[in-house]
Amino acid sequence: MTKNKTNLEDIVSLAKRRGFIYQGSEVYGGISGFYDYGPFGVSLKRNITNLWWRMFVDGRDDVFGIDAAIIMNPKVWKASGHVDTFTDPLVECNNCNSRFRADKIDISKCPNCSKLGTFGKAKMFNMMFKTNVGPIDSEDSIAYLRPETAQGIFTNYKNIVDTIYPDMPFGVAQIGKAFRNEISPRDFIFRVRELEQMEIEYFVHPDDWEKSFEKWRADIYEWFRALGLDEAKIHELDVPDSDRAHYSKRTIDFEYDFPIGKEELMGLAYRTDFDLLNIQKATGKSMEYIQKGSNNKFVPHVIEPSFGVERAMMAVLAEAYTEDEINGEKRIFLKLPTELAPVKFCVSPLLKNKPELVKKAREIYTILQKKYHNVMWDDNGNIGKRYRRQDEIGTPKCVVIDFDTLTDGTVTVRDRDTTKQKRLAVKDL
Repeated sequence: MTKNKTNLEDIVSLAKRRGFIYQGSEVYGGISGFYDYGPFGVSLKRNITNLWWRMFVDGRDDVFGIDAAIIMNPKVWKASGHVDTFTDPLVECNNCNSRFRADKIDISKCPNCSKLGTFGKAKMFNMMFKTNVGPIDSEDSIAYLRPETAQGIFTNYKNIVDTIYPDMPFGVAQIGKAFRNEISPRDFIFRVRELEQMEIEYFVHPDDWEKSFEKWRADIYEWFRALGLDEAKIHELDVPDSDRAHYSKRTIDFEYDFPIGKEELMGLAYRTDFDLLNIQKATGKSMEYIQKGSNNKFVPHVIEPSFGVERAMMAVLAEAYTEDEINGEKRIFLKLPTELAPVKFCVSPLLKNKPELVKKAREIYTILQKKYHNVMWDDNGNIGKRYRRQDEIGTPKCVVIDFDTLTDGTVTVRDRDTTKQKRLAVKDL
């Protein structure tokens, strides 16, 4: 019997046990909202971001990549509206002094101490992290860690147009860190204070935004399929006016059935010309695009597909987490798409105390490592324990070198999902 539905505790336990994700600064007691990625976690995360870049940048001729600085001129955040509007409602319990987002709890009862009627009036709390640039700590040296990667794209729009003059429509993409001083980080890596975004700002003629919006809507489902997500667990929420960001005229939140419930996985927003007009007004520099072969000038409108790396990773882990029974024993494995698996092959000698098997296994390991790179050597414990360990890592194939390998040049290849084994010639690997 196979169990696909899981809970958050299963994911957290596996992530820690198998070196995917650790609590940040754990040895010092941790720090809320920050996580570190272990050897397999960083590999899975990189596979996700590499896949995204191949699909949306390298695989297209209308999207160009950049890598903007994390700390920008503070005028950027004033012009974009973040200084005034990037806020959440904060309430504090008068009994235990715990702080919470007012829109995420029942404010009649404190979730921490269970006291009734202890909350004061909600205050708006700006989520940007402040820092100081330069040797003098003063109001003039205040800067911010960016709360989103989008503004780094908008501030470089004119540079892109002036240097490569792309045809309209075109997109600019980047993958990078963003920082949000969340009032109450929660649910493992779902809501954190340090996050990574994969974002595209797609510049279009104002008359064509709906066509581009629908095209991106379809492309997003291609992304979900590439991640191996079940489309039945994907839901679209057309965000109402009252809940949309200040810059958006239309937004679709793509929600996923996480172990914590139906929550936002990513978003698709129509930002109009809000950002470019703000830059034009604040700097006095024209953000107009001149249509090639004509004198037609316009400030482009923007479609923004915004992808969170951590939420994509959490969805992938939740989708892949599977339990079944093998010979009456419970087995846990990650049914990851091969392209995302942190390890593609695991190579083992059947017995690690037999030098001839170890030598041959090392030869085969070296061959596979050169071709596939993400290949693991494992000779720890008996072969059954190795299989279970690799199943939890999500390794699609285990290659075992035994005494038959020395005589006929074949190896045992074991499949993660079915546990079936077959003999293959080394040259056919």
